[in-house]
Amino acid sequence: MASISVLLRFVLIILAIVFPARLRAQTKEPETMKELQIALRKVLKETGTPAVGLAMVQGDSVLLVTGMGKADLGKNRDADENTMFRIGSVSKMFASLAILKLQEEGRVSLKDKVRDLAPDVAFVNPWEDDAPVRVEHLLEHTTGWDDLHLADYALNDPELSLKQGLDYHPHSRTSRWMPGTRMSYSNSGPPVAAYIIEKITGQTFEHYIQEHFFSPMGMETMTYFATDLYKRSGATLYLENKPQKYWNISVRPSGSINASAKDMARMLGFFIQRGRVDSLRILSEKSLERMEMSATTIGAKQGLEYGYGLSNYSSPYKSYVYRSHGGGVNGGLTDFSYLPDHRAGYAIMINSGDGNALYRIQQLVRSFQTHHLKSDKTIRSDSSAFVPDTDINGYYTLINPRIQAGDYLDRIINVQHIWGKGKFIFSSNVFGRGVETYQAITDHQFISNQTGKISMVKAYDPVAGDVLQADTQVLKRVSPVVAFGRLILLGLWTCYLIGSVIFGIIRLARYRMGKAGRLTHQTIGLWPVIASLLFICASIMASIGGKDPFELLGKISFVSVSIMALTIGFALATAWSVIRIALERKTMLSRNIYIHIGILTALHLVVACYLLWHGVIGIQTWN
Repeated sequence: MASISVLLRFVLIILAIVFPARLRAQTKEPETMKELQIALRKVLKETGTPAVGLAMVQGDSVLLVTGMGKADLGKNRDADENTMFRIGSVSKMFASLAILKLQEEGRVSLKDKVRDLAPDVAFVNPWEDDAPVRVEHLLEHTTGWDDLHLADYALNDPELSLKQGLDYHPHSRTSRWMPGTRMSYSNSGPPVAAYIIEKITGQTFEHYIQEHFFSPMGMETMTYFATDLYKRSGATLYLENKPQKYWNISVRPSGSINASAKDMARMLGFFIQRGRVDSLRILSEKSLERMEMSATTIGAKQGLEYGYGLSNYSSPYKSYVYRSHGGGVNGGLTDFSYLPDHRAGYAIMINSGDGNALYRIQQLVRSFQTHHLKSDKTIRSDSSAFVPDTDINGYYTLINPRIQAGDYLDRIINVQHIWGKGKFIFSSNVFGRGVETYQAITDHQFISNQTGKISMVKAYDPVAGDVLQADTQVLKRVSPVVAFGRLILLGLWTCYLIGSVIFGIIRLARYRMGKAGRLTHQTIGLWPVIASLLFICASIMASIGGKDPFELLGKISFVSVSIMALTIGFALATAWSVIRIALERKTMLSRNIYIHIGILTALHLVVACYLLWHGVIGIQTWN
C-alpha cells in the first residue's frame, strides 16, 4: 500500500525491466492436494518466505485451511490455521460491502454526492458542478485523487479516529481529471466512504463492520486493531529477513485488518454463496453483482468487461477471470480471489514482502483449483471475420497514474506499442516484451484472446480526447518521436552521467599524480561532474529511504532532507555549468573534451528542467 519516493520508483522500474524473468518463475502444476502442499513448502524454502496462511473453498466445502512455515522466526513459532496475518487492502472490500448493505436499506445511494453526505471532509474537484464526486467513485477509485502521501502512512498512531486520520493530511484528495472517467487506485477514497457510514449509522466504522459482517459471518478473530489475541498469535512480518514493527495506517478502512486462514475461509464462503453464510443472508446477490462490476469509467461505458468494481477487480488466469483483491503492508502480502460461476476461491497470506513468492504460490493454487474445471472462455460468434476500420496503431502512454509524483517516469518508461494485423490487435511494451493479443469485435471493442471477454476499448475522455482503456489503464497516443526520444535521452544521459563520474575520478587521480596540469584549467568540466555526483547521491539516499519509507521518507529525517537538498544542488550545479561553459568558450581545454562537457551539460539541463516541471527538484517527501 505504501507509496514510495519518485527517485526510488526510478530504481524499482529499472530493476523490473532488467530482471523481469524472476517474476515469472515457474513450478510444476500440482494435481492433488498432497502435490500442492509439497509445492507450496518448496516455494517457501526457495524464496525464504517464513510462512503462508491458506484457505481454499469449493461450493459449500472448505478444501483446505492451514498455515505452513514459521509465524515467528525468533520464537520458532509454527504457523497454523489460527495464525493471524495482515491482509492490507483486502480490508477495502468491507467498506464497499457496508455501503451496499446501507443502500439496500435505503439509507444511502452509490449515486449520492460526497459533498452532500460529508461536507466536513476536505477535497478539491475542479469539475464539481458538472461532475461531482459520488459515493461509487470513492469505491471504484474513479475520483481522480492521488494515492495517499507518505506523510499519511508515516503517521502510525493507533489512537486516531477515522475523522482525525482524514483531516491529518488531505492533500492527496484533489481530482486530477474529471471524476467518473478514469480509474486510479487510491487509498484516499474508501476511508471517506467509511466516514459516510459512520455519519449515517452513528457508529464507528469498525464497530459497524464487527456487528453486521464479522460476527454474522463467523469470523471470530478478524479485527482492525492489534488486539491481545493478535499479539499472541499474529505472524511477525519480515522484509529482507528483518522483522517489522506493527504499522497503524492512519485510515484503517483502507488496510488494517488482521485475519487468520480460518477467518478468510468464512469470508470466501460469503462471496461464493453469493451473500449468504449458511442459512443467513447478509447481502443480496444483486449487490454482489454490482460490486463485481466496473460501472463508472469511460471504458465501462463502452462495454469493457475487465476492470475494478467496488473494491473488487478482475484478475484473468488462462481462460478464467477471478474476482479479486490484493493487499500489502511492510512485510506482508495477501491475495483474495474467487470464481463466482464455479463457486470456488482461495485466500493466500504471507508474512514476507516478496512479490515473487506470492506470485508463485498464486499460480500453484490457481492451477490446482482450475485444472478440473471446464474452460471459461467466452465464444463470440460475431467476431470471426470482423476487421476494424479504426486505426489504433501507434505508441501510447499512461494518463491515469496511481502516484502523481511518479508520473514523470511513467511517461518515459511505461510506453506501450499497439498495432493491428487483420482482425487481431497486439500490445507490448516499447521493447517488444509482454505481447498480449486481442481480437476486434467492433471498431471500438477488443476481446482478450485468452478469455474472450472485452478487455480493451476505444473511448473518449472529456479531458484527454480519444484514448484506449485496457483493463484499468487509460492510454493516450503519443508520437514515435516522443516515445523513443525520451528513452534515447534517458539512456544517453545515464551513460554520460556515469561516464562523467568515472572521467572525473581519473582526472582527479592524474592531478594528484601531477599529470593533469593546473586544476584551475579543468574547472569548466568540474561542475557537470559535481552535478552528476549530486544526482547519484540523491538516488542513493532514495534507495536507503526505500528500506523504511515511512520513517525515512514520510517524515523529516536526514535522508528526506538530503534528497531535497541534493536535488536542488543538482539543479544549481547544472545551471552554473551552463554559465561556465558559455563564459569559457575559448578555454585552453581540448576541443573534444569541451564538446563532451557541453553535451553532458545540455543533457543535465534537459533533465533538470523536466524534473523541475514535475516537482522532483527540491521534493519534500514528507509532504
